[in-house]
Amino acid sequence: MLRLRTPWRLFHHWDGEPGFHMALDEALLLSQGAPPTLRFYTWKPDALSLGYFQRYEEVAPAARGLSMVRRLTGGGAIHHVHELTFSIACDQDHPLYRGEVRASYERVHGLLADVLAELGVEPHLRGDGKVHSDSPGSVMCFHESTDLDLCWNGAKGVGSAQRRTQGRVLHHGSIKLAGSDWETGVAELLPTAPGLTPQDLAQRIERRFESLGFALEDGELSTEEERRSRGRASFFGSQEFLGRR
Repeated sequence: MLRLRTPWRLFHHWDGEPGFHMALDEALLLSQGAPPTLRFYTWKPDALSLGYFQRYEEVAPAARGLSMVRRLTGGGAIHHVHELTFSIACDQDHPLYRGEVRASYERVHGLLADVLAELGVEPHLRGDGKVHSDSPGSVMCFHESTDLDLCWNGAKGVGSAQRRTQGRVLHHGSIKLAGSDWETGVAELLPTAPGLTPQDLAQRIERRFESLGFALEDGELSTEEERRSRGRASFFGSQEFLGRR
């Protein structure tokens, strides 16, 4: 169990613009020497984020006019509505991410599973089993599961992915409160936790971090992080990065 009294920056960005969110996560990933950072956010307008390796042509027919951006992390497309998005940015030698990549997913998802269990669901890593939310041929992240995804009620409810570079790691994750027209059949929290908001869920996760010895403190962006995130916001929805033709 991780019990280290180490300072973390904590950020909340509710109803943020999609491109800004992606640019800020990039800035946090590239921020050498920055303390570990935990960030929670929601999107306005709701948007579709493509995985880093997805082809735009494969996803565009499902977008139906939604705002679109591309993430720095892999996986399928995510409809960012009725959900809590989180990101973690820190050095790769931090105890949460040290060692095998697989083990770091297990640590983070284990922490989240403890929180979700308090809400009345029974989350578990999918493992070798199957879930009914999988839909072969779908471009959506929550319609394709891996053995490390968190599932309950026979469906996927938490998906996450990492990007590692220059000794740093960015861990993106999405936790579904409810599905949408683009993400049907996924595991949902609202049926067992009526009235739960993304902000409520974020607070619960924060308390779990703190119980493990992580000291969370409201953070401030450095001048360079602020400059990069503002200057790069438009890039993540640009024709160049989306790969539109």
